[in-house]
Amino acid sequence: MAQIIDGKALAAAQYDAMRLEVEGYASKYGRPPGLCAVLVGDDPASTIYVRNKENAARKVGLYSEVHRLPAETTQEELLSLISRLNADSRIDGVLVQLPLPDHIDREAVIAAIDPGKDVDGFAGMKLGITAGPDTVPPCTPRAVVSMIKSTGQPIDGAHVLVIGRGMLVGKPLSALLLKENATLSVAHSHTKNLKELSLSADILVSATGHRGLVSGDMVKPGAVVIDVGISRTPEGKIAGDVDFEAASKRAGWITPVPGGVGPMTIAMVIRNTIDCAIRHM
Repeated sequence: MAQIIDGKALAAAQYDAMRLEVEGYASKYGRPPGLCAVLVGDDPASTIYVRNKENAARKVGLYSEVHRLPAETTQEELLSLISRLNADSRIDGVLVQLPLPDHIDREAVIAAIDPGKDVDGFAGMKLGITAGPDTVPPCTPRAVVSMIKSTGQPIDGAHVLVIGRGMLVGKPLSALLLKENATLSVAHSHTKNLKELSLSADILVSATGHRGLVSGDMVKPGAVVIDVGISRTPEGKIAGDVDFEAASKRAGWITPVPGGVGPMTIAMVIRNTIDCAIRHM
């Protein structure tokens, strides 16, 4: 049976280390790093995500603000708020929770965030992690790389298959893995030999949101399996892309859903905020 890559435990260890780092930063500069989240509307999932990020920020001692705006907030009002946050010396990280209401241009909002405060890593997503030194890695891809490294299995030279080429995970993750010298394959909806590719992958990452896409017989024995996908069963339970029960009998390491990549993604929001603060000083 595979070893479980416990995202909650890994995140807890990150928080312990970051709490000490924040204390040192505050002692040196007279203030803690600051994170501001902006939520427009009352989408239930977004509300939970923002609350979790707010709790994580307080857990490590960050200065934290949350702006909860009504759904009818105009694009101009949102851009004006972002401009003020960009100029606020207490704020090192600005996070605008997606999705936004339909009347707001997501790309315009993302472009308005100072890249040096863009803790979600949107600039890195758009630019393939090739922007300047102020650009931080996107949170979920950074979490995935950290979780792979936690197994002790090398990325350098390994055959890594990323299933999914979306802007939020697949593409930026591929760029990060190439920086780690992985031998990379990317599969998508037009891929014709998915099982053949997956059976040759030392590390398999699936990020599609299609429940049960990766069956147990698609996993190379001993492989590291990272499940980024999120969907719901007919009973309303959260599920991933991977058939966990079957895959865990063949994999060497595997993430659960929930409790895997999700907690580490939130930890990476905090990590990125601290990194942005350090770069600002």
